[in-house]
Amino acid sequence: MRWQTVRQFLWGEIPSSKLERRLLLKLDWFILSYCCLMYFTNYLDRANVNNAYVSGMKQELNMQGNDFNKINTVFTCGYIAGMIPNNLMLQVVPPRLWFPSMQIVWGVLTFCSSSVHNVQQLYAIRFIQGVSEASTFVGTHYILGSWYKPGELGKRSGIFTSSGLAGTLFSGVLQAAVYQHLGGVGGRSGWRWLFIIDGVITLPIALYGFLVFPDVPSTTKAFYLSEEERVLSQERLDSDVVHHSLSWDLAKRVLSRWRWYGCSLLFAISGETESFGSNNLMGQWLSAVGGYTVEQVDYYPSGVTAFGIASTLVCATWTDYTRARWPVLVYMCFCCTVAAICILVWSSPTGLKFFAYYFAGASYAGQATTFAWANQICADDYQERAVVLASMNMWNNAVNAWWPLLFYPATDAPRFKKGMIAMICTCAATLVATWLVWYLERREQRLAKRKAMEHIDQMREDSPSPIKKDKPLKDA
Repeated sequence: MRWQTVRQFLWGEIPSSKLERRLLLKLDWFILSYCCLMYFTNYLDRANVNNAYVSGMKQELNMQGNDFNKINTVFTCGYIAGMIPNNLMLQVVPPRLWFPSMQIVWGVLTFCSSSVHNVQQLYAIRFIQGVSEASTFVGTHYILGSWYKPGELGKRSGIFTSSGLAGTLFSGVLQAAVYQHLGGVGGRSGWRWLFIIDGVITLPIALYGFLVFPDVPSTTKAFYLSEEERVLSQERLDSDVVHHSLSWDLAKRVLSRWRWYGCSLLFAISGETESFGSNNLMGQWLSAVGGYTVEQVDYYPSGVTAFGIASTLVCATWTDYTRARWPVLVYMCFCCTVAAICILVWSSPTGLKFFAYYFAGASYAGQATTFAWANQICADDYQERAVVLASMNMWNNAVNAWWPLLFYPATDAPRFKKGMIAMICTCAATLVATWLVWYLERREQRLAKRKAMEHIDQMREDSPSPIKKDKPLKDA
C-alpha cells in the first residue's frame, strides 16, 4: 500500500491494467519525447535572442534604445496572430504533419537569423517565427489533454514545460561555449554561430516528429499502438466527452460559458509573473552594473531557469496527487512578491539580489499547472478546450506585447523600479483571478451534480411503479 502511494505521488494515477500500463509507457515515450524536444528547440530559439543581445548582437547591429524590447514585441505579435489558427488547424490537419512542418519553418528562419545585417531584418524574421512557434505550446497542451486523464496530466504538463525551460538553461551554457570557441570562426561572430547551431539541432527533431507522433486517440495510426491500445486510448477518456462537428456553434458554446473568460483572464495576468525570466532581467542587470565577463552574464541567469524547472516538477507532482491546482499559483505569487521587494530595496546586498532573481524562477511553476487546470475544466468538449487553451496563451501574449515596453524597458536596467512594483501588483491580481476560477469551477461542479440528481429523480418518477399483487382474502 505504501509503495502504491509513493508511486501514485511520483507518477500520477496508477493504471488499472497491464494493457493501460503498456499504453501509458508508449505514450510517455513517443508523445513526451517529441513534444519535449520540440519545445526545447522552441525555447532555445527564444532564449538565444536574449543571449545574443548581451553577447555582441547589440553592438554589431547597432541596436539603440528599446530595439531589444521591440524584437520581443514583434515576435509576440506574430505569436498572437498564429495562436488560435494553429490550434484549430489541429482539428483539420493531422498533428503528426502540422507540428513538424511548423518546426521546419522556424528552424529554417533560425538559420536566416544568423545572416541578418540590421535589426529591421530581424524584426521580419521574428514575426514569422512567432506565427510558426505559436503551434507548439498550446497545441501540445491540447494533445496532452486528449491522451491523458486528469490525474496523469499535471506531471506530463510539468515535464513538457520543463523541457522549454531546459532550452533556456542550455542556451546560456551554449552561448558561453560558442562565444569562447567559435567567435570569429569563418568570419562570423559568436552570436551568429549560436543561431546556426540552434537550426542544426531543430531540423532532425522535426523529422523525428513525422515518424513517431500519434495524432489524437480517435484518428491515430501510430505503428507502435496495437488495435487494443487504440480502443483503450479512446474509452478511458471518452465517457463524459460530447463530440461536435466543427461549426459556428463552437463560438456560441465558448462565449456562453465562463470557462473562456475565467481561464483567459487567469493566464493573461499570471503569465506576467514570468517577466523576470522572459526578459532576462538578471542578465541585463549584470551587464549594466559591470564587473562581469560575457561568459558570466550568460551563465549566471541560468540559475533562474534551474529553480524554475525544480519548482515546476515538484509542483506538478504534488498537484497530480492532490488534484488541487490553485495552491501552486499561491506559492508562485509568494515567491515573486518576495523577490520583487528584495530588488526594489536597491541598497540590499548583491547576494540578496542574486537570491531574489533565482527565487523568482518559481513563477514558471504556474504555467504547467494553469494549463493542466484548463484541460481539466474543459475536458468534456474537445473543441472548446482547443479554443480556451489557445486563447489563454493568446491573451497573455497580447498583454506581453506591451508589458515589457512599459514596465521592463532595457533603458531601466539595472534597477527596473517600475517593473518591481508591477510584479507585486501582478501577484496580487493573480491571487484574485485564481480565487475566481476556483469558485466558478466549484459552482459548475455543484450545478452539474444537482442536475444529475434531478435527472435521476425524474427518471424514477417517470418509470412505471411495480404492480402490487392483491393479497388473498382470509377465510371468514
